[in-house]
Amino acid sequence: MADIAPDSPAEAAAATEGNGRKRPKPGERRVQILQALAAMLEQPGAERVTTAALAARLEVSEAALYRHFASKAQMFEGLIEFIEQSVFGLVNQLVEREPDGNARSRKLVTLLLQFGEKNPGMTRVMVGDALVHENERLQQRMNLFFDKIESALRQNLREVALVAQVATPTVDAQADASAITAFCVGRLQRFARSGFKRSPSEHLEHSLALLLPVTHL
Repeated sequence: MADIAPDSPAEAAAATEGNGRKRPKPGERRVQILQALAAMLEQPGAERVTTAALAARLEVSEAALYRHFASKAQMFEGLIEFIEQSVFGLVNQLVEREPDGNARSRKLVTLLLQFGEKNPGMTRVMVGDALVHENERLQQRMNLFFDKIESALRQNLREVALVAQVATPTVDAQADASAITAFCVGRLQRFARSGFKRSPSEHLEHSLALLLPVTHL
């Protein structure tokens, strides 16, 4: 990550004179803070991230952090917003582009696990490991995130069940969506708790063949 310009006017001016760098705009500083927080969460076995440690990493004061975020909980909310926007943006694209409910479900599972694999720090937020000592509303928000994932899967699988003319399409879809969501959460938890050594997409095709067999079509 690029060096962060100091926050005091004198230091900012000195930095500009010395190497041509300009003090980040408020929006840029917010992004830098969130990037630094995510990077700290990527450290395997990292303990609870404190605002003091975060400020030290950015070479600013803790007061400088609070000029951009009212609390550490708000910083985590910024990460959760990124997770929500990234994942559900892709899920919405699947709904538009993939007409088959079974294929749509397979791609949803794949994109969710691949997102976690590419963003280890975010994975610790998703599974709650980074939220253990934080505000309870953060965990509730991540619970809601997975509820929405399960809802999307349930809708996809109900479509499949209706086409297959199963006797209880809604019940079957609900049970299958719950099991698949639990699988996703489990894979992400294992990834985080293995120090990011066990890939969440390990043997994914084999797992999808068990969870979402093409024969359901």
